[in-house]
Amino acid sequence: ASPIPAPNPRPDIACNKIFINNEWHDAVSKKTFPSINPATGEVICQVAEGDKADVDKAVKAAKAAFQLGSPWRRMDASHRGKLLNRLADLIERDRAYLAALETLDNGKPYSISYLVDLDMVVKCLRYFAGWSDKFHGKTIPLDGDFFCYTRHEPVGVCGQIIPWNFPLLMQAWKLGPALATGNVVVMKVAEQTPLSALYVANLIKEAGFPPGVVNIIPGYGPTAGAAISSHMDVDKVAFTGSTEVGHLIQKAAAESNLKRVTLELGGKSPNIIMSDADMDWAVDQAHFALFFNQGQCCCAGSRTYVQEDIYHEFVERSVEKAKSRVVGNPFDFKTEQGPQVDEEQFKKILGYISTGKREGAKLLCGGNPAADRGYFIQPTVFGDVQDTMTIAREEIFGPVMQILKFKTIEEVIERANDSKYGLAAAVFTKDLDKANYVSQALRAGTVWINCYDVFGAQAPFGGYKASGNGRELGEYGLEAYVEVKN
Repeated sequence: ASPIPAPNPRPDIACNKIFINNEWHDAVSKKTFPSINPATGEVICQVAEGDKADVDKAVKAAKAAFQLGSPWRRMDASHRGKLLNRLADLIERDRAYLAALETLDNGKPYSISYLVDLDMVVKCLRYFAGWSDKFHGKTIPLDGDFFCYTRHEPVGVCGQIIPWNFPLLMQAWKLGPALATGNVVVMKVAEQTPLSALYVANLIKEAGFPPGVVNIIPGYGPTAGAAISSHMDVDKVAFTGSTEVGHLIQKAAAESNLKRVTLELGGKSPNIIMSDADMDWAVDQAHFALFFNQGQCCCAGSRTYVQEDIYHEFVERSVEKAKSRVVGNPFDFKTEQGPQVDEEQFKKILGYISTGKREGAKLLCGGNPAADRGYFIQPTVFGDVQDTMTIAREEIFGPVMQILKFKTIEEVIERANDSKYGLAAAVFTKDLDKANYVSQALRAGTVWINCYDVFGAQAPFGGYKASGNGRELGEYGLEAYVEVKN
């Protein structure tokens, strides 16, 4: 693998407006909002603040691009794939710039942006490019003298609302299947991290997508997001974010035009460490499961259940590992953990840490801000956590590890499933029977065995229960973007 190019910690900001019809627009209201660098708390730039009026404009452009007989509707399916591959090529060309922009706006370490996020973005777009002419209907032997067949047709105008924790990757997860299947898109990017996704809008135009096929609006949830979910001309909405907002979106869809809804929401994922697990590997992976991306993962292993006979050693080693984690400037190659995304998250996480102490969990390390400026928090570990404690029930979304003790398999399965969430889970054991038994018993959309956070564009991701509905990625990820016509 080639070495990572040195980052430019001050990338030029080329795109900070609203992208409609392959053109840049100010907000109709002329309003802007600041995008903040979480490592310093300083303003990077002002960004156009889209709201209902801009969503209406974007939906109108998308509807026109989706008209029967339009260039996009008449385009060969294989050519849609070619455009997606071209977009992946352009992202690869500008990979170092995009990685620097992602780090500046989101705070994740540049080496991670470059090696993990950008790599997965390109692979996701290429994967769905390949599907564009391969997802098709059937001929069906109906009783009687009839010829019966199905067509997979695009749903139409897709509203897509993406989060701030993986801005470029979540954009790719949404655009890939929607465009491969011939839909048009109105996307709202998170107000905390609009810059990288807006730069990709430029590349979408450069790749040759017709005007109106992809429209991108920076703005806030209660205005721009709500306008998309309640819009009468939006045929489908896809959202990644909090369960609380997921409720609002599902309700808005029901009260407007019953648009199709897919939701990828919160989690409180159990990570179960059996006493026969490889201790070194389990400690490493449990640390990674929780602390990766500053703890800002919907599928973070945020309830670490450890069997009682190895509990003390596991806790001791986990604390040691957390203490040695390097927190600092995300543009420094030595940094493992950057700042939290913004002040609101920073305060919320510190609030959960206070609650944990107050409710009697044992603070073993960390627990405080890690710098005098920027939104840095020390890697934090709590031991002696009980299932009823707030920090064991609610999603913290920060670098705070909860370690709980268990005796038997039956007990830990029951406790692991006792959550409103069901996004992911993991089990660490050398015993294949235990691995099989536990993975089948857990009510979660993804179960990892002796690993964590393993993702690929080929494999579906999504939740049970309040962690959402529908699946993204893989062949399953295409289903939400087609209507089956008989």
